[in-house]
Amino acid sequence: MSATTTLPDDDHASLFRKVTWRLVPFLCFCYLAAYLDRINVGFARLQMLDDLGFSEATFGLGAGLFFLGYILLEVPSNLALQRVGARLWIARIMLTWGILSACTLLVKTPLQFHILRFFLGAAEAGFLPGVLFYLTQWFPSQRRGRIIALFMIGLPLSSVIGGPLSGWIMKAAHDLHGLHGWQWLFLLEGLPSIALGILAFWCLPDSPRHARWLNEQERATIDAVLAQDQAEMPAARHRFRDGFWNLKVWMLGGIDFSILLTAYALGFWMPTFIKATGISDAFHIGLLTALPSVAALIGMLAIGASSDRHRERRWHIIIPFVIGAVAMAGSTFFTHSTWATVLLFSIAQAMVIGAVPVFFSLPATFLKGTAAATGFALACSLANIAGLVSNSVMGFAMQLSGQAGGAMWFFAVCLLASSLLVVALPAKVVNR
Repeated sequence: MSATTTLPDDDHASLFRKVTWRLVPFLCFCYLAAYLDRINVGFARLQMLDDLGFSEATFGLGAGLFFLGYILLEVPSNLALQRVGARLWIARIMLTWGILSACTLLVKTPLQFHILRFFLGAAEAGFLPGVLFYLTQWFPSQRRGRIIALFMIGLPLSSVIGGPLSGWIMKAAHDLHGLHGWQWLFLLEGLPSIALGILAFWCLPDSPRHARWLNEQERATIDAVLAQDQAEMPAARHRFRDGFWNLKVWMLGGIDFSILLTAYALGFWMPTFIKATGISDAFHIGLLTALPSVAALIGMLAIGASSDRHRERRWHIIIPFVIGAVAMAGSTFFTHSTWATVLLFSIAQAMVIGAVPVFFSLPATFLKGTAAATGFALACSLANIAGLVSNSVMGFAMQLSGQAGGAMWFFAVCLLASSLLVVALPAKVVNR
């Protein structure tokens, strides 16, 4: 690596800052739109159940079936992204899920609801692991904690923005032009995904080699830095079967399973929990659901930056998991207090969601190439079984007892159990 072909080391930070500003904000907005289309059904529930005569169990199953389609197509979708390129595949994902999400306004029966949710999950499959794999082609491992945190703030932002927005749409547009508020919700919140899908085709280069906004020296520098990073990987594996049959990948799937149990329980059901404390106005519910998401946003940035700064991954996951589990379990004692509920959920979100960027920096520390694409997707597929479990368990718990206490304790125990899996990961590998 000569000075004539690459930038000096002192200029690496400015180069990666340039790449960050070019890619990450756009991808963050895409993730925001994706997650909003995934969880807005939790707000729609406040009106859908009465309007359509759905039971709690019917709704919970429909919310969960999203993840069946998601799980089945996660690995094939990520392999397709690697084959055809990020630009085309991410654009395809966003266009199809935006259209299907908007079509939810046409639902009349439980069967229609269940089928549409399944295909919505199939359409979105591969987006998150695909973007995570895509980022490994631009940033070395020591920068990924913060970069993934910046990308994934789209998750809490979807609730910060989407909560008040969803509540306002359902209240202000109810019975407008003959449509219920929940129907306007699906229509209006599906449109940004469609628009971003069109923009993705023009805005996302497939790799540094295809980025017109980089000069040849900058491309060479990124290639050199990534090559050095790959060379430092201990016995890195790159074949499909290395990603699929790797025990660490399956362990990561188990850890992420616990993360998503918490994320989906709060993401889908928080409007219901807050309503149960005595708040009835949809807009006020939306504002209150935004507070835990603000906490999650702060947690992601703080924990991701701390993990990169200390070059430590495991304890930056374990400690937040334990605190989050205590907050989840503690919330069951304050089901009639609005502010206690919001506070405890804010702590849980800040800790559990805050550890997500650190978690997603792990697969690329021992996998590369096709194995990395497979490993990212397989871990996400295994984890998204939590969507089926979380929503179904919560739906049946609410229908049987009218409370979610037993389900919340189950989720807290899963967080503690997954902390043991984190301990089992080799520190010398994942702390790179």
